[in-house]
Parts: sequence; C-alpha cells; structure tokens
Amino acid sequence: MAKRITDSTPKIDGFRMPAEFEPQDKIWMIWPERTDNWRDGAKPAQQAYAMVAKAISAFEPVNMLVSSAQYANCRNQLPPEITVIEMSTNDAWARDCGPSFLVNDHGDLRACDWTFNAWGGLTDGLYFPWDKDDMVARKICELEHVDSYRTNDFVLEGGSFHVDGEGTVLTTEMCLLSAGRNPSLSKDEIEQKLCEYLNCSKVLWLKDGIDPDETNGHIDDVACFIRPGEAACIYTEDKSHPFYRQSQDAYRQLLKMTDAKDRKLKVHKICCTREPVRLGDFMIDKTSDSIGRSAGELCIASYLNFLIVNGGVIVPQYDDANDALALEQIQSLFPDRKAVGVMTREIVYGGGNIHCITACHQFRYLIAVSQRLASSNPNFQKATPARPLSVAACNFNSKDLMSSNQIL
Repeated sequence: MAKRITDSTPKIDGFRMPAEFEPQDKIWMIWPERTDNWRDGAKPAQQAYAMVAKAISAFEPVNMLVSSAQYANCRNQLPPEITVIEMSTNDAWARDCGPSFLVNDHGDLRACDWTFNAWGGLTDGLYFPWDKDDMVARKICELEHVDSYRTNDFVLEGGSFHVDGEGTVLTTEMCLLSAGRNPSLSKDEIEQKLCEYLNCSKVLWLKDGIDPDETNGHIDDVACFIRPGEAACIYTEDKSHPFYRQSQDAYRQLLKMTDAKDRKLKVHKICCTREPVRLGDFMIDKTSDSIGRSAGELCIASYLNFLIVNGGVIVPQYDDANDALALEQIQSLFPDRKAVGVMTREIVYGGGNIHCITACHQFRYLIAVSQRLASSNPNFQKATPARPLSVAACNFNSKDLMSSNQIL
C-alpha cells in the first residue's frame, strides 16, 4: 500500500531528496509515440530512447513505461533485462512528470508527487490534456509501495531543479517564476516550498535557462551539481552561438555563489555544440492538442543534459564537431564513473534530452547499505544526511566497465 501524505512535509518528517550522484536503485523512462511531437510516427525517437535505455542498463536496472498500443513494439525493441510496464501517459518525459524520491536516515523511502501541467498549463503549456502525465508519479509510487507527498497547490517538474544532497537547490528564475506555473506565489513563497519539500536550506537562482519556449528554461540544460561543493555549467566563447549570453551569465553567477554549507562553488565548464542543432523539414503531425514544430527551429542541444548513474554518466551526442570534447570533459569530472555517449538528435527534435526522459529511483535502504559496507570495510565512511553515500566507494549494482569511452 502507498499512502498519500497531505498533512505534513518531507522536512517535517526528516526526508530529503538525494543528489543524482548518490546510489540509485533503477531508472524510469516512458516510451515515445506522439506523432504531433515526434517525427515520422515517432519511430526515430523510439530508436533513440531504446539506445539510451540500453546504455543505462549496463549500469543499473531500467523500467520502461509504455501504452497498451505500443507495448508489443516496445517490448520487442528492448532487451529482456529492461522491464516494460504498461501505463497510460500523454507523452514521454519521465523526469518532469515522475516522482522525486526522498530518503531519511533510517533507510526509508518516500517521494514528492508534484502537480504537472505540461510546462505552463493553459498559459503556455505544450499540450493538452496532461491528465495522464499528472498521474504517473502516483502510479509509480503505487507500484513501488512508496508513500508520497502530493503538492496540489504547487506546480513543478523534476528537470527544473537540481539538489546537492546537502541542503542546496539550484534552479532558474525563468522557469519557476513563469506565469504558467505558480502565478499566485512570490519568489520567497516558491523558495519556501522547495525547502520544505526537498528538505533544503538554500536555493541558488540562476536568471535564465536556454529554453524559453519549451520548458521556460529548465536548469538541467544549463548547470548541475557533480559532487558537494562543485557544479558543471555550459560554456562557450563563440559570440554567434545562440546560447552564448545565457552560458556566460550562468557561469559568472555560479562563480559568485556559495552552497548551504557556505562553500564557494567550484564551477567546471562544459562546451556547447560547435553548430546549433535545428529541426529539419520533418513529417510531424499538426493537431490542435499541441504546440506545432516547424523546420529551422532551434533545438536545445546541451551536453549538460546528461544522466549520472551507478558507475556511469550517459552523455548526449549530436554528430557535432564538439562531441568528443564534451565526452572528454565530462569523463574528467567523473574519474570513478564511465562516460558513455549516446546519439540523441532525435530526442532534442522532440524538445528534450537524456536527463529529461529519465527519472532516478533511489535506494530504499540507502543508509542501511552504507552501514553494511562500513561493517565490512573499516576505511568506508558511512552515509548520513550530511554525507551522501558515494557510488564510487561502494560500486553498488554496477557492472564491469570498458576501459575507454563509448559512443552508442
């Protein structure tokens, strides 16, 4: 049984959201099929999703959600180690409509079920209806027997914020202060909500994202925490690049920031693509239920939209001159993980990328795992709410890795 908690908050109950670099149990994804968002009947996008899922499954389990109409197709395209589960959805963005899992220092697991309105509702949302997507987090929690906190009065997506696991939230004003999400709440009130439901004490606000039209500037295209006290940020010195101003501004802002532990952030640069990625003259259905896509539109192709998994980092690639450089830069930031590149042009054509299409599921017994490891290894430092468990230290649930970078 999974309870719905409406009379308390994670902060009151002692739950926090772990950082993405802490150990994970599995990854959730949703199979794409909307022909008014994905080109050529969504077939190229399905191939790209399958490649991402396969790359992740080399490190940890993957659960793929899929409609009844696409179940057989999805099942036949994925290897048996990837679990396929029938579930109705409106589109395929697990990060934004899925749950944000929480842990406490007793080894318990809960989740936040944010209200989802397709990135802006009737103000500037991308499709209607979004009712099935708004049920995804609850359904996942039911399947996993995880109690959840529902925020009926607060709209949020998982890709709109990052946490460091030690009390710090990173987000953008462009997104969280947008008119289509929580127009009745002030910036201070939104900050209070974040701190209560993520159990954090400090919110770092970047001004803008690079995606004003799709998600109103999600942070996961611009910057993220790679470990406590350190962040990665997109960066280019090419003044003609469409992300030049935003990347420069974000980098400068981050350099001036301190986290919840009063550490001055160490900021690492991640390059942008050499050439912007744009939509081609594709066959995409036009309907009254979604915002249309047109040839020549700028795609939000960011190398920063990677996914950290147990023992690995799954990195977007675009068949661009800077692909190898980006993979090298990201590998250098994660010496204890293997950077694996996956071609994701087809995913950015639909408005997102690897981080957008995946939702992390943390270990139910995270603290218990660290205690067990500590008992067998005197040099191992146990995880606590102030010291997240390092997957590099435990290598939990990861497989033998190749000695060189991979591009799938």
